[in-house]
Formats: sequence, structure tokens, C-alpha cells
Amino acid sequence: MATTWIKPLHVTKTMTKSVAVAAIIDYVQNPQKTDNGRLITSYACDSRSADDEFLLSKSEYEKNTSRSQGRRDVIAYHIRQSFKPGEVTPEEANEIGNKLAMSFTKGRHAFVVCTHIDKAHIHNHIIFNSTSLDYKRKFKNFFWSSMAIRRISDLLCAEHGLSVIENPKPSKEGYDDWLGENKTPTYKEVLKQKIDDVLPSCSTFEDFLSALKSAGYTVKENRKHISFLAPGQKKPTRMKSLGEDYSEAAIRARLGIVKVRTGGGDSGTKNRVNLLVDIQDKIREGKGAGYTQWAKIFNIKETAKTLIFLKENGIDSYEDLVKKSSSASGDFTNLTKRIREIEARQKEISELQKQIGTYGKTRDIYEKYRKSGWDRGFYDIHAADIILHRAAKKYFDELGMKKLPSINQLKQEYGTLASELKTLYGEYHKLKAVSRELSVARANAERILGITPDAQSRDASRAQTPHDTHNI
Repeated sequence: MATTWIKPLHVTKTMTKSVAVAAIIDYVQNPQKTDNGRLITSYACDSRSADDEFLLSKSEYEKNTSRSQGRRDVIAYHIRQSFKPGEVTPEEANEIGNKLAMSFTKGRHAFVVCTHIDKAHIHNHIIFNSTSLDYKRKFKNFFWSSMAIRRISDLLCAEHGLSVIENPKPSKEGYDDWLGENKTPTYKEVLKQKIDDVLPSCSTFEDFLSALKSAGYTVKENRKHISFLAPGQKKPTRMKSLGEDYSEAAIRARLGIVKVRTGGGDSGTKNRVNLLVDIQDKIREGKGAGYTQWAKIFNIKETAKTLIFLKENGIDSYEDLVKKSSSASGDFTNLTKRIREIEARQKEISELQKQIGTYGKTRDIYEKYRKSGWDRGFYDIHAADIILHRAAKKYFDELGMKKLPSINQLKQEYGTLASELKTLYGEYHKLKAVSRELSVARANAERILGITPDAQSRDASRAQTPHDTHNI
């Protein structure tokens, strides 16, 4: 069982072609990792001079084609193949790595396979030249290259009697993610978990930042970024690098704050109605007299804000507040459901477009393979295309598709959904703010009027006669 990924190698501002290719090959051929070079094999090049041979082929390519991509040029491609601990020998891993490289490149590119044994898991590093052996073309990294590599690797593992991951989920995760609970969590993962832990107790964005500071994080703010530095961490983590669910806008949304910081203070939340403080609970928690005095003043101000909010919105009874709060909550739930449906359908359309494209590009090869009588030699040469074609066919079968929709139809549907989604997102933020304000106002009204917010009391309030109605 193996996990795989592929990565293109480029020149950088500080590294020329010769330095870049030499650096990666020197790393993968490290004697301490490859049993003093015993676990290094190569194809169409000498592993000891592979970097020079790769560069020579590129100069010949430029002479033959008069093409030069400069800094955008891909020097080589790096494939890593990691095996489950204790399941494969170094020699067998190297053999599998060679077969994987040969099958994926179809024997058209020189490559070096280095098997590393310095970790608990044996793993291969495969470096193959982006320039073909005839110096006439360059390898083009296609969209589903990672899937093709994984499928070839899985087939090779099965042939060698190794276990294979069933129904793998597409991802960009590495070996640590594959190990699941046995991996060491990253600083980002720990930070996201800490954010989830502290958010329920926060009511403002400032409370959130203070909670992280109390948890030991150093918080740095400027006009463009907010970053967090954990104890022992060398480089701070920018908030925007945590993903959409943990961006500043997302955190503010989870706190019920719509307006995003623009470099100044949080003026957009000053007049927002906040929940009243349960002073008795705070006293039981051990809060001092100073806190009690602050809480009393806070509650007076929030009560006034609540009453102003109710008057501005034409709400003069508790029953009317309950009705509007429930209605807004229901509307927000329905809107959220529709947004999720559109996002899911857009994802389906994108996947379907990719699969249709792959199916069309590989159809001729697969038809020739079928007409060859499923010839093994033909399969070895065109394994990647055949695997991709079968995967696309399986995808359509699972959807029960008899006739494929046109790409233009899918593009039109996607565009229509995108337009609707844009409109709904605008309504989403407005409705979420309204729903939150009404929910908080309702909770405050229940505290002010001494109403227990349980099902029975609410049912009873609905059944009251007009003269029993709670006026606010």
C-alpha cells in the first residue's frame, strides 16, 4: 500500500537550472538514506551524472525547437511513493519504483529512482527529466496526473501482494495525513482546534483574540494580516492561510459580526444588541464585586439597546418577537440549505466536466486497446490513459448516465448557478445579521420578562388571550 504525489521542479530567483537540478538529485541520492547508494537505480542516464545529462538534454531541446520558457521552465518532475511500514523490503520498493516510473513516463524520459530507508516507512524518490529522450518534446503535467500515478502504483502493489487503499479520497495530503491519528498534528491543525475551542465563549472579535493570547499565542495585527505564533513555533501562522472556514471574515460571521475589519477599530459592532449577563451565575463562578458593578451597568445599557431595537422594528409584544424571530431563523435555514445545494451542484458539474474531458481524450487509446484483444504490451505502454478512461467510465456508470451532457450545457448551468449564488450570498449576510439580532433580543426579552424559554411556556404564550399578552 503506497501513497504518492508528483511535484514539478522549477528554477528560482536564487537557483539556476544547474544548481536546482543538482540540489534535488544530491538530496535523493544521499548515501545515508540509500544504504550508501545501493538502493539507487536509473534509466537512460547514469545516476552519478544525471544532473549534467538532464541539462544537456534541455540545451539540445532548445536547439531543436527554438523554445525557451525561462523561469517558467520545468526542469524535472519529482514523484514520491511511500509504503506502509513493515510491508515491503527496500529492494522490492526500489523495483516497484522503477516499474512505476517506466509505466508513467512510457520509457520516453530518463529517470533516477532512490529508495530511502532512514524513516519508519520506506519510500521512493523518483526524479524524471521533463525533456524526452529524443529532445523533441517536454512532459506535460496533466490535471489527473496524481490519480494516474496512484492507480499505477496501486496496480503494482497488488501485483506484489501488498495491500491497496480501497476507495481513496482525492486530496493533496501527504504521508502524514495518510497515517491519520498516528501523525503529529501541525501548528495549523492545533491552532484551528484551539479556535474551535475558544469561539463559543467569545462575543466579539477582540474577545476571540484575547482568548488566544490567554492560551499562550502571540497575536500580531497590522493593516493587511493577523498572525499567530504558538510557543516553540519559529514562523507565525497567518490567519488567511488557515482556509476559508478560519479566515477573519468566517470567524466574524461565526461570532455574528457581519462587518469585516478595515484597519481601524470594530466600529461596526458598537450598536449591536448583545446578550444580557446572568449576574447571579457570574457571582457563583467567583467573580468579584468590581465585575458585578460592571455587569449591572452593562445590562442597563443592553436593555436600552434591546428596547430601541424592538421599537425600530415595530415589535411591541413578546409574541410578535417570537413570531419574527422564528420566521427569520427559518428563512435563514432555508437560504443556507439552498446555498449548500448550489455549491454541491457546482462541485458535481466541475467534476463531470473533468471526467468528460478525460473520457474524450483517452477514448481513442482505449478503443485501440480493446481492438488489440486487451494486449498486455499495449496496456503497459498506455496504462495511464487506460486507467483514466476506465475511471471516467466508472464515474458515469455510478451516476447512471446513459448519455453524456455537452460541455456547453454544463457551462451554462454552472453560470446560472453562480449568478444565483452571488445574489444569495448578499442575502445570506443580511439575513444572518437580522436573525441573530432577533434571537438575542428575544433572549434578552425573556430574561427581562422572566419568561422560561422552554417549549411549554412558548406554547402557552401562543394560546394566551389578548389581555394576557406580554407588552414590551
